[in-house]
Amino acid sequence: MSAEDLERYETEMELQLYREYRDVVAMFTYIVETERRFYLANEVQVRPHASEGDVWFEVELRDAWVWDMYRPARFVPHVRVLTFRDVNVEELAKDGASTPPF
Repeated sequence: MSAEDLERYETEMELQLYREYRDVVAMFTYIVETERRFYLANEVQVRPHASEGDVWFEVELRDAWVWDMYRPARFVPHVRVLTFRDVNVEELAKDGASTPPF
């Protein structure tokens, strides 16, 4: 497989992922961004924890969809994320209009 073939494949995968996002976004209530992933979810809990002067976050999502083109199953019933980085949670507008995370 040439570099050009690989680039074409990845471009097509990203386009498929965007189309899937567009089709499912109306099913969810929240957008959640961490340093590693982008999620859609219907339930979100963010719990900050302090440990030896550092703060870290425990994020739990239920009924979620993961923006990851390499993942064969993007619908996930439960996600738990532990992070020292920022976590952004936004409530989606009731019409489901939202732009994807590019």
